[in-house]
Amino acid sequence: MAEAVALDPSRPCRVLSVAGSDSGGGAGIQADIKTIERLGGFAMTAVTAVTAQNTRQVTAVWELSPAAVVAQIQAVVADLGVDGIKCGMLASEPVVRAVAQELAGLSHLPLVLDPVMVAKSGARLLAAEAEAALRDLLLPLASVVTPNLAEAAALTGLPVETAADQERAARALVEMGAGAALVKGGHRSGLTVDDLLWDGHEAIWFSAPRQHTAHTHGTGCTLSAALATGLAQGMPLRLAVDRAIRYVQAAIAHAPGLGQGHGPLGHQLGREVLF
Repeated sequence: MAEAVALDPSRPCRVLSVAGSDSGGGAGIQADIKTIERLGGFAMTAVTAVTAQNTRQVTAVWELSPAAVVAQIQAVVADLGVDGIKCGMLASEPVVRAVAQELAGLSHLPLVLDPVMVAKSGARLLAAEAEAALRDLLLPLASVVTPNLAEAAALTGLPVETAADQERAARALVEMGAGAALVKGGHRSGLTVDDLLWDGHEAIWFSAPRQHTAHTHGTGCTLSAALATGLAQGMPLRLAVDRAIRYVQAAIAHAPGLGQGHGPLGHQLGREVLF
């Protein structure tokens, strides 16, 4: 895992989100900005793709060029500076390779990798040929990787359906180079959502009551952005994961009820809910 960053207490931590834009505002760059700012950070972005989507479907995706993505990262780093990074939707193999090459020079910073592959609507958000590049080039740079069950299976080649599978996959991801792995259990059935963190030394389970609601669009983006913010603020990994999960749970409970499909979270929830 990256070393702790020396922070200036007179300013908020600076968190860079490298991800796609969600026109519906519930996931991607938009969810990341809301989350980072809500948790006390200053959000900056490098947009990798523009999507036309709402709570029901993704109707179109326009990928940005690798040069455009890298230029955004370099502009932010050169002037504002960065304390932590979150990577989400990267869309294509050329973008994955370009981002990995650029972030290799920022390996002293905490990096949270959310391996976004498929949207809740079922639309594919990462080209199949890009999966190998993400696994081989970007995963080893990650302080933490945060896959759901399907993403963990795709990255490791292992079946990931049970609690034992989650731990096996998390260990495999760390063996593949990640500093730590948080394998999310939201897609399993049961009364609770059980997420497994393997930090290379200890398996730590986080359990939260399952909320039966359609308003869960952007939960993965929100969790990874919240985790990146915590690490950028200098929080220990376990505490950063705990706060990120609590924030997601609270945001689900305070969802505004918008849209006719998988609705967005309530990122704007009252301060007293979380702190």
